[in-house]
Amino acid sequence: MQAKRVSASPRPRKITRRPTEELKTRLHQSLARELGTKIVTGEYQPGESLPGEIAASQHHHVSRNAYREAVRILAAKGLVESRQKAGTLVTDRSRWNLLDPDVLLWTLSSDPPSEFRDALFELRSIVEPAAASLAAQRRSEQSLIAMESALEEMRGHDPDSPEGEEADERFHEAIFMAAGNDVLRRLANIISASVRFVAQFKREQNIDRDTWPDHKALFEAIRAGRSSHAYDAMMGLIAHAREDIEGAPQMPPARGR
Repeated sequence: MQAKRVSASPRPRKITRRPTEELKTRLHQSLARELGTKIVTGEYQPGESLPGEIAASQHHHVSRNAYREAVRILAAKGLVESRQKAGTLVTDRSRWNLLDPDVLLWTLSSDPPSEFRDALFELRSIVEPAAASLAAQRRSEQSLIAMESALEEMRGHDPDSPEGEEADERFHEAIFMAAGNDVLRRLANIISASVRFVAQFKREQNIDRDTWPDHKALFEAIRAGRSSHAYDAMMGLIAHAREDIEGAPQMPPARGR
């Protein structure tokens, strides 16, 4: 009697999954960050052409569409422009959106020149004390709870640890929220980027000055509703941050009460 032949099980078909939209987004954002960093650090100079679409996509191992999307991101931030027969050109620095959170982060993460740091601290000295003064006048119970929570978390972590850094950012963001000005609140991202830069710089340079007392004094002034004291406390906090970066003690004059 002839034995029945057992058929082999078919091999499972290999399923090729198409990249998800989230993956595609991460891809062209990552490429935009790489190209944007090269632009703000001067590796690509104003007027210089970026590599052509075909060559660039092959070099970065991405699709041409991903490269085009990355270029669109940079164009929206004022870093590049496309011209017929000339390709994609790096624009003049005066056209860059320096307050865009990404552009600011790319600049600060690449050893920014002292002129840029000075300009950023000048901006902070104009904006943050005013925000602190308004916060002292308009603070709500909810905003005070947010500030105190961030302050307690700062106290529980090393000042320049990632956790302490994040709590520091949330503290400053809470002040902008308490100021009750929707337009002013738009600048909170700029301050967060600066706070992050200072923390990372101190971590790399092993500067271990504790900023918690400065933040505590600022919070107490806001909680007490003393706007001029909050203004001065914020000016002092910024001056200490600048001192940590530049190594040049320079306290601003107190605002008249």
